[in-house]
Amino acid sequence: MEPLTITPDSNFTMIGERTNVTGSAAFRRLIKDDKLEEAVTVARQQAEGGANILDVCMDEGMLDGPVAMRRFVNLIGAEPDVARLPIMIDSSKFSVIEAGLECLQGKGVVNSISLKEGEAEFIRQAKIIRRFGAAVVVMAFDETGQATSVEHRLVIAHRAYKILTEQVGFPAEDIIFDPNILTIGTGIEEHDDYAVAFVEATRRIKHELPYAKVSGGVSNLSFSFRTSPRVREAMHAVFLYHAIRAGLDMAIVNAGQLAVYEELDPQLRERVEDLVLNRRADATERLLELAATLGGDAGESKQGDELAWRKEPLAKRLAHALVTGVADFIDQDVAEALTVYAKPLDIIEGPLMDGMNVVGELFGAGKMFLPQVVKSARVMKKAVAILEPLMEAEKQRTGQTRAKGRMVIATVKGDVHDIGKNIVAVVLRCNGYEVTDLGVMVPANQILDTAAQIKADIIGLSGLITPSLDEMISVAKEMTRREMSTPLLIGGATTSGKHTAVKIAPAYSGPTVHVQDASVAVGVLGKLLGDHRDGYLSEVRTKQDQVRAAYVAGQRRPMLSIADARLRRAKLAFDELAVPAFTGVKNLELDLATLVPWIDWSPFFHAWELKGRFPAIFDDPQRGDAAKRLFADGQAILHKIVDGKLLTARATYGFWPCSSDGDDLVILSDDRKHERLRMPMLRQQEDKDVCMSLADFIAPANDYVGGFIVTAGIGTDELAREYERDHDDYSAIIVKALADRFAEAAAEHLHKRARDDFGYGTREALSHEEILAETYRGIRPAFGYPACPDHGPKRALFALLDNEAHHHVRLTESLAMTPTASVAGLYFAHPDARYFAVGRVGKDQVTDYAHRAGVSVVEVERMIPSNLAY
Repeated sequence: MEPLTITPDSNFTMIGERTNVTGSAAFRRLIKDDKLEEAVTVARQQAEGGANILDVCMDEGMLDGPVAMRRFVNLIGAEPDVARLPIMIDSSKFSVIEAGLECLQGKGVVNSISLKEGEAEFIRQAKIIRRFGAAVVVMAFDETGQATSVEHRLVIAHRAYKILTEQVGFPAEDIIFDPNILTIGTGIEEHDDYAVAFVEATRRIKHELPYAKVSGGVSNLSFSFRTSPRVREAMHAVFLYHAIRAGLDMAIVNAGQLAVYEELDPQLRERVEDLVLNRRADATERLLELAATLGGDAGESKQGDELAWRKEPLAKRLAHALVTGVADFIDQDVAEALTVYAKPLDIIEGPLMDGMNVVGELFGAGKMFLPQVVKSARVMKKAVAILEPLMEAEKQRTGQTRAKGRMVIATVKGDVHDIGKNIVAVVLRCNGYEVTDLGVMVPANQILDTAAQIKADIIGLSGLITPSLDEMISVAKEMTRREMSTPLLIGGATTSGKHTAVKIAPAYSGPTVHVQDASVAVGVLGKLLGDHRDGYLSEVRTKQDQVRAAYVAGQRRPMLSIADARLRRAKLAFDELAVPAFTGVKNLELDLATLVPWIDWSPFFHAWELKGRFPAIFDDPQRGDAAKRLFADGQAILHKIVDGKLLTARATYGFWPCSSDGDDLVILSDDRKHERLRMPMLRQQEDKDVCMSLADFIAPANDYVGGFIVTAGIGTDELAREYERDHDDYSAIIVKALADRFAEAAAEHLHKRARDDFGYGTREALSHEEILAETYRGIRPAFGYPACPDHGPKRALFALLDNEAHHHVRLTESLAMTPTASVAGLYFAHPDARYFAVGRVGKDQVTDYAHRAGVSVVEVERMIPSNLAY
């Protein structure tokens, strides 16, 4: 349900292994005992533990594989925290793979196929996988058996690559090779070099087979030491460190149990490395000797380690806390630091920055993984939350600061979203950078003039809505016209490394870098302003060249003409059309206290880069403490807002007679004799059995459509500014995040009322969780989202709901809504209505759509740049 984009910029992709009956005895028991809800909990734990992809395997002798696969994939497809991840259908039986593919939503991965049954069967299976749109893992097997040497692995990989790309039509970037991670430390001499051979095979595959990826099942490596969890964790950490440096893109791992390479006990790391790299003939015996002294419980050992590091000097304790993500002692350590260092800023620029530099180096070297980096960032935020007020006071008293560099940051013209930008600004300031935040809706000239005036070292652009992408291109072109060379950083929810490489970077003669989130911003600035800038920018340019080449290759994926796509529209029955209780428009004043029970709290944590589902996130062993603290702070401000009526929530909604005409929604007068206006909709155009459009959910005659505008943002900016005047950016960001939650709660609350007005909502018997999971009938797609990526129809909706004097929501020139905490969209009542992604569209549809919308082709292209297939 959420895109996972794997590019050369990606660090490492973790494939959760615990939903594999062959790899987890606990999961196998749950499946065999038909405890599927508990089995889904295992999947959720893997997602919350940091898995990027979920491996699902039902290969067990007593199971009906296809049936078990269908049941489980369907179940997790309805679990929001799990369904956001891509699924890897894992089986040695192709019938099970087909069963999984038939149930899979979105794009998945098949693990695996091989040449062991010959080319004909390999091609047959590959064509089926390709038809389902999945990526494929190719195992290093052929007709002679499993490959163990480097050369045999390479022969198979080259042969499979040639067949898949030239005969089956597989995009090279959808091919993942598994060169076989085999068990070492078995006592059999020929096994000693297995890990080294895998690493070398990985290096050569990445060099010799363009765009292909490499994966493997890491737990196989350490099977000989299965009675020693601590040794197994260390073996996995050491192996991954070397394999990732050789080009390993992804691996099947237990996402919640990954040791940090740099934090391993030095003696343990040395002996594990001797075994993994086959440096000594007696490596297995030496590691067995050490394993016998460690015991079987990794937790006991870690507790002892914790007590040991608490005896280290202050600077080492702070660095250790950041690297390991242990926040338990940060309050007392920062309090101690305030008695040792002359200024609060010295603590940030000294031990805390030293610790974060270590985190950045470890992450860049593949010694730490993203969940661990997020833990480190969380510790840093807590430390900074203590120091920031003192630091601001010190800055005001002296008027001095030793800035590492100057940055101008702004949300571009036409866009009003700024939570992510504000978090980045706070993190950078806390790491010694001078940041000039120009706010929202900032035109290019103001951004660039300010940068010139303050002699900025970096310019940062942020945006959320898709038209902002086009505005960023305009800023880049203006920088080229001015002959600037200042590095340009791109960030925001709709931005991506791909769009930056393909669209923005070519428009600017200077360096352009995409920054994925706040956790990497400090590292990026450090590289851009450090001694190794040239080498870093060379890497960025090389990666962007690769992304552009991959993009060009991806554009060759099969597309239909818009005429053919319309022939594949959804064939729905319109036997029982829902009739609303009224037509026309109503205005509502919404009570904030009434909205609180409707709040979905999970995105509140996501805004702070704390991934997980509420309230389960509180029990997360890594994120739980930080989540509880953040939630407590949020609840305190929420009660202050509700009790003091500090924000105002309002809604306008209505229903109108409607019919579909091709891909248009035709809004009619109450007597259906006159056409009021048309809302053109886009249609899926990639080659698939059914090509959806929102217009498919409206009958050709006698139907109705609804629409709504809600806001909880009235008063948000004023309240946030009060906190900002007190130098409390933390609380200001919480206010904005809460306003967003109130707005979404208002949209959910109002949708329930709309379903009641349609008649079928009064028969609902849904729990709060089921409502938040949107298991009810009908949908409420918002403009700018995947089913309707164009913001243009907002104009028609606002014309129908013409009550700005009540709701106070306005559209910017780029069709962003202000106040920011506002939601607008349509109500579809058809029982088969569902959300989908339009995806890529061709020039023929864009031209046709522009004509139907009464706008230029250039305007449509500006609104949906990420959807263009040309």
